[in-house]
Amino acid sequence: MARRTKRRKPMAEINVVPYIDVTLVLLIIFMITAPLIQSGVDVDLPQADAQPIDQEELPTPVIITITQSGEYHIDLGNGEDKEAVSAQELLLLTAAVRKNKPETQVYIRGDKQVEYGKVVTVMAALKKAGVPNVGLMTENF
Repeated sequence: MARRTKRRKPMAEINVVPYIDVTLVLLIIFMITAPLIQSGVDVDLPQADAQPIDQEELPTPVIITITQSGEYHIDLGNGEDKEAVSAQELLLLTAAVRKNKPETQVYIRGDKQVEYGKVVTVMAALKKAGVPNVGLMTENF
């Protein structure tokens, strides 16, 4: 008896089971690693609709103004900005006011065209001079 061999026809279907397995494994890996790669800085942003501070309870704040040209001016609470002062004079005057009234707030009012580095430099110097909190002033829009 002669053996008859049947020829198999080529299969035209794609076996998708291995692709589903690989996709499921990748999905699980991305689900686990996605929360780990999220980076950022937690910032507590101020509210836009905040009520003004009652000025009767607090002493008059010290306001440091940085002009567009980079000059420093200081208002010690009398409503008048002094002529341009150096950074060292700025720190000495602020420290003197805070020595007499430690609860005095310090605010920085910088022109929007001033370099960001100037504002940060003043903030860092005030921090070294013992001012625990520095506020930034903005205009209402």
